[in-house]
Amino acid sequence: MAKFTRTTGMLAAAFGALTASSAWADNREGMEIIGQPIDRGIGFQPAATELARELQWLDGMLLVIITIIVLFVTALIAWTIIRHNAKANPNPAAFSHNTPIEITWTVVPILILVFIGAFSLPVLFKQQEIPEAEVTIKATGYQWYWGYEYPDHDISFEGFMLAEDELEEHGYAPEHYLLATDTAMVVPVDTTVVVQVTAADVIHSWTIPAFGVKQDGIPGRLAELWFSAEKEGIYFGQCSELCGKDHAYMPITVKVVSKEAYEEWVAQQVAANTGVPAPTQVASR
Repeated sequence: MAKFTRTTGMLAAAFGALTASSAWADNREGMEIIGQPIDRGIGFQPAATELARELQWLDGMLLVIITIIVLFVTALIAWTIIRHNAKANPNPAAFSHNTPIEITWTVVPILILVFIGAFSLPVLFKQQEIPEAEVTIKATGYQWYWGYEYPDHDISFEGFMLAEDELEEHGYAPEHYLLATDTAMVVPVDTTVVVQVTAADVIHSWTIPAFGVKQDGIPGRLAELWFSAEKEGIYFGQCSELCGKDHAYMPITVKVVSKEAYEEWVAQQVAANTGVPAPTQVASR
């Protein structure tokens, strides 16, 4: 496979940005940034899909269960230390087994696991059972950027991380460094989007936390994830599989737009590419 430098890729992206057909898709254009990490934040990003809401609810429920277990075990340890220390109990008991207690500490954890499974397995199955796609996109991980293809429309492009001095011209703020890319995956709101994830070199992982999705991209294999974003805006993600020296510089940007704006974008992209897929460029540094 022919290899091009990142500079070549950036020049191609810059040329595309000069055309009216792609300029708005390569810039923020005043869109609200919803899915992004917050400095010193300890919670989840706002859930933008039903999948994300269910995952966050499940996490909250598990936190309650774990907290109760920790408090209970801590209380037992404290009670044991106070009740059975050498001073309070100079003559320790001689027995070594207690059948009721052993049955209890076997059955109760099983019941807890069954209860957790009753709620977690449906959430897992919902992620893994891919519905019929209204929009299909192929995301390919490269060292160290993402390539996107829209097979239904013969559209393809790559998304490179913006340098600090490029953020302003694309409408981003300094805090979006390491998050924003020069081009973004564009999807319509309230639409079932299926993303086919693979990789061209090593294992990568495509994820958008606000969508509640994450999928490894493995060379030679094609995996799928799905989501339906409920609010227009910009969402950020990162490659989540250690993939080499520039792993930290491989962000993901997704723009959720209205269905009308999406159809307009598709028409403009197809016209700009004259109906032929754009060449895929593989960067080497």
